Amino acid sequence: MSYDFFADHEKELSQRFLKDKYIIVPAENRQALGDIRRRVAEAAACAISVAPPSDEETALFLNEIHKRVTGAALNDIRLKVISDMNRDPLFRLNYFKIAREMLMLLVGNELAMQRRVNLSIQMPNDDSSLLPTHADVWSGDSPYEIVLWIPLVDCHKTKSMYIAKASVDAEIQATFAQFKNKSSEDLFKHIEKDVIFLDVPYGSALLFSQNVMHGNRVNRETETRWSMNCRFKSVLSPYRGKTMGEFFEPIIIRPLTRLGLDYALPEGFENE
Repeated sequence: MSYDFFADHEKELSQRFLKDKYIIVPAENRQALGDIRRRVAEAAACAISVAPPSDEETALFLNEIHKRVTGAALNDIRLKVISDMNRDPLFRLNYFKIAREMLMLLVGNELAMQRRVNLSIQMPNDDSSLLPTHADVWSGDSPYEIVLWIPLVDCHKTKSMYIAKASVDAEIQATFAQFKNKSSEDLFKHIEKDVIFLDVPYGSALLFSQNVMHGNRVNRETETRWSMNCRFKSVLSPYRGKTMGEFFEPIIIRPLTRLGLDYALPEGFENE
């Protein structure tokens, strides 16, 4: 692949992403990120009937939510918070602003975005929110999608997610038949020494290819993890099970593409 038309910083970022299949970058719009975190904290406080935290108290409130609620109540709280967030007409726009330029570089400048952003909350020592080792393309996603994963608190070690080293991932997927009758836990044990638990502090964004194996484990840290994730893809790249309109929504279509999509040859040209 030629990078002659890329600026120098674009070459470096693109090559790093192609090598590792993920990249962690500073949030491009801290105000948008702060607005999202504040709204999440307010919605969570409302869900558990307590006063919303001040801006200075927000990180502590989210990190220590497990001191206020039980694991049994966690999913109801998560669903209430994300439902409230997705009703906000500015939420998805703010989410996009956090990594707009990086998405344009890695994916393209005509974009489709997942219609509903997801929220994950993982309390310490809670095994009810585990995501086993997988690659999203195994269950109907297009290989042309990227995940924008945004932490609302500092995420590290088991408080974060893991991703398989790219070289090991390629080797395992090329010989995947050996795991045909084995569990996802068997798969994790096989690659455990070759996964990377990503250090993604608040104020940064993770973008990764969901073609690569990833997941999470029981959070053995002392704080609760709050993170959001949303898929993006080029509007005109191939789709699989998750289609435009049902799962994705176009957010940027350039004028010439609109003209091309709307154009029909005059009557009589079809038979020539």
